[in-house]
Amino acid sequence: QLQLVESGGGSVQAGGSLRLSCVASGSTYSSGWFRQAPGKRREGVAAFYSDSSTRYADSVKGRFTVSKDNGKNTLYLQMNNLKPEDTATYYCAADIYDYGLTPDYRYWGQGTQVTVFS
Repeated sequence: QLQLVESGGGSVQAGGSLRLSCVASGSTYSSGWFRQAPGKRREGVAAFYSDSSTRYADSVKGRFTVSKDNGKNTLYLQMNNLKPEDTATYYCAADIYDYGLTPDYRYWGQGTQVTVFS
């Protein structure tokens, strides 16, 4: 059973930056970052495919960057120019298959809270 542990969330003023990390207990082929705000459905934010290509939600393009360190089994999400609408619980997910921004991954972390205040 693959374990995923996120960290790096917090409270930041609009325009600020945060970097989220997701450490996996083993190797992952495909990974993604998702977020869920209260009362809203979970949405895909960024995906890191098995061929190392990436994909982003339109709402975060140009502001967020997903990267992966295979040696450390760690997925990152660098978030710049944060906006209040980015406030949500952020989850990382992983699987042996590529699911992109759809929440069909088998393995999920527990989430980390990101709050952006104006």
